[in-house]
Amino acid sequence: MLVLIGILVICGLLAAILLNRLSPIAALILMPTAGALAAGFALQTAKFMVMGISDIAPVAGMFVFAILFFGVMTDAGLLEPLLRQVTRLAGSRPSLIVPATALLALLVHLDGSGAVCFLVVIPAMLPLYDRLGMDRRILACAASLAAGVNVLPWTGPTLRAAAALKLPVMEIFRPLIGVQIAGLAFVFAASWWMGRQEERRLAAATTTNRGSASLPAPADPSLLRPRLFPVNLALTAVVLGAMILSPIPPVTLFMVGTALALLINYPDAAQQRARVDAHARAALMMAGVLLAAGAFTGIMNGTGMLKAMASAAIAVVPAGAGSHIPFGLSLLAMPLSLVFDPDSFYFGVLPVVAQTFHSLGGSPVQTAQAALLGQMTTGFPVSPLTPATFLVAGLSGVDLGAHQRFSFPLLYAASLVMVAAALLLGVFPV
Repeated sequence: MLVLIGILVICGLLAAILLNRLSPIAALILMPTAGALAAGFALQTAKFMVMGISDIAPVAGMFVFAILFFGVMTDAGLLEPLLRQVTRLAGSRPSLIVPATALLALLVHLDGSGAVCFLVVIPAMLPLYDRLGMDRRILACAASLAAGVNVLPWTGPTLRAAAALKLPVMEIFRPLIGVQIAGLAFVFAASWWMGRQEERRLAAATTTNRGSASLPAPADPSLLRPRLFPVNLALTAVVLGAMILSPIPPVTLFMVGTALALLINYPDAAQQRARVDAHARAALMMAGVLLAAGAFTGIMNGTGMLKAMASAAIAVVPAGAGSHIPFGLSLLAMPLSLVFDPDSFYFGVLPVVAQTFHSLGGSPVQTAQAALLGQMTTGFPVSPLTPATFLVAGLSGVDLGAHQRFSFPLLYAASLVMVAAALLLGVFPV
């Protein structure tokens, strides 16, 4: 009975989100609640929801304050010198311009937002690409590669994986640092290769038009604090370094970091309120999804539906195949981005896979790490289920299909490179 209800809940969740019948928040709350009531848990359902929410609260808090922290730093101009230096160093050689595009995207994507990354990088680099006659698909691909491989503790997929499996964010992320380094090495190698190929194409076409990049202008110059750049850079380095190297909970680091960033850059209370208001909408929307996800996982675990489905799945897993679940998932994770949006995958599919692997003696954290090697990481810039895909295509002036055909092979190759690195580093078994 629980197996059937659990399957119906997850199928209903996937259908509601994929068909755009319900918002992720509504689907994550209503579907499991209906299932729990149908299974006869009545008022216990509320207890399960609260338990799930309490488990997810630190992750939701981390996301809120990470958005505020990086938002304040961007407002203050932390990225301005970096953006300008990258565009100056790129010069007029495609073999340098394309890696510079990837580097710029990597730096801007530190806030964890693919949309912000594309909004900053593509308009900044597009004039240079056009003046040199370079293929705009390369611009879209380079930015997509850097943003896709740049998996961070505060990015959406990592937070969703942690929320869905009730795992500490850094337990998932730390073993992936070496894997991500391998992925980034591929990104810059691929960017250089694309630039070199474009250099040869332009030389063959005897293109002589040369120019310099237009530099990105800040949205509001009155918010910039250029004299405080060294202080802001040091504060950012301390927060990120402590997150990776220390046992201090990330939510605490971002809370303190946000408070200090506001005090240092905008000492007036009215200015501080204005900066918080400017970034609150994005932060609260994601926090709402995470809290709803906590309710979802709380109900699915509390009622036993997740365990029942995992037990049923074990019965059909071929003998000896259980240990290969993370490896198999890692190979499929990137293409699955074309089928599942992040909420439906991480909150609907991943918990069942993780519970199945756990029941066979594996660690759920390995399934989370396998998923992060492609599911809405390298996969999000070409997925039709994310607004960022349409944004990168629209800003680049490239047809969506052309962008997907050009970028998909390299994005999938980046995912496979990280899978190979994960196997070599022992992150999960083959």
